[in-house]
Amino acid sequence: MLALFAFLTGLAQAATLGLDQLPATPTDGPVTLFYPAESPPQRVQRGPFAFDAAPGAAPVRGNGRLVVVSHGSGGAPWVHVDQARSLVAAGFVVAMPEHHADNARDGSDPGPDSWTQRPAEVSRAIDAVGRDPRFAPLLRLDRVGLYGISAGGHTALSLAGGRWSPAAFARHCDAHLDEDFQFCVGLITRLTGGPLDGLKRWGARTVIHHRFAADTRVREDHDPRIAAAVAGVPGAADFDLASLATPRIPLALIGARQDRWLIPRFHGDAVLAACRPRCELLADLALGGHGSLLSPQPPALDGLIGDVLNDPPGFDRAAVRAAETATTSFFSRHLLP
Repeated sequence: MLALFAFLTGLAQAATLGLDQLPATPTDGPVTLFYPAESPPQRVQRGPFAFDAAPGAAPVRGNGRLVVVSHGSGGAPWVHVDQARSLVAAGFVVAMPEHHADNARDGSDPGPDSWTQRPAEVSRAIDAVGRDPRFAPLLRLDRVGLYGISAGGHTALSLAGGRWSPAAFARHCDAHLDEDFQFCVGLITRLTGGPLDGLKRWGARTVIHHRFAADTRVREDHDPRIAAAVAGVPGAADFDLASLATPRIPLALIGARQDRWLIPRFHGDAVLAACRPRCELLADLALGGHGSLLSPQPPALDGLIGDVLNDPPGFDRAAVRAAETATTSFFSRHLLP
């Protein structure tokens, strides 16, 4: 244990955050990579996000393990830079696939259609890293970690052994539409207590029933290379909780008490109640909202998206640093020799 601590401490002091991207293919979007490097960092600008990294730097050997990050709906790699930096400092290579039609460049098809595709996209991202001649010699892909938040947390639960179906999503939304409205409709609209709420409820139920109620096929996903998973503020109300009572791999959750997009009692709390003591709670952000695990946070969000993703009043972002450290520690415990 002392030797491992000394090794990780040395990496933390020496590693630069390398940055590169595997190109898109006819079937998949690009895969963004963060990794240990030795080249001097420079200031990098990606959209509204600025951070220090070494673009295109040659990778150096770390701890030999890969962690895949599954972003949330409408997500991008840049809101996970701080978690990636923590993982890279511990020697991990981090791969972030762009999920089809549910990302910052194309948000045309979020929800159950995306959730169905995401686990295979994660597996193909692992394949792509394994084919790259720069990274293949540095990694052992028999034990890979998976970190996801929101819709990415759904992906993590799927690959940890959870079973779900679009029909279960439709049943939940039929029973709890008002209480869990944003999970059911996304950020298209919200209930305001005004005269149009009845029309919004009718429209939501009509679309959800038409698209998903008859699809009773149970989704089950498995990639034997994925050996540990962390689900942050996950979407989970469509899971058969019995399937998560005994996760097939070490599983951890991160919660946020003030989450207004995925109400905890329907999602993360329900999973935690089903899987404990066989899973663990890494952090529970008492004043955190749904977007509090985004680090850095998207700037200048307003309207509905700002209401659900901006930090609630009084939230201390030191809690996010602690959650990132706990996540890195979890993967170190379960993926390293």
